[in-house]
Amino acid sequence: MGLLDDAKDAAQATGKKIGETVDDAKERISDKADEAKADADVKKAERERDATVKKNEYKESLRD
Repeated sequence: MGLLDDAKDAAQATGKKIGETVDDAKERISDKADEAKADADVKKAERERDATVKKNEYKESLRD
């Protein structure tokens, strides 16, 4: 029965390794999605800041 036990152990180790690989891939995808969202948030904030600066410059020019 040693051969069966070895095969069972090998199958379990393979299953565990596959599970870990899948979990790692899911985590990488999640990290990339978080990074993309953060980049989008930064770009949105920069656009809002630029729009506010332009608006304030325009208002200042009207006061002159």
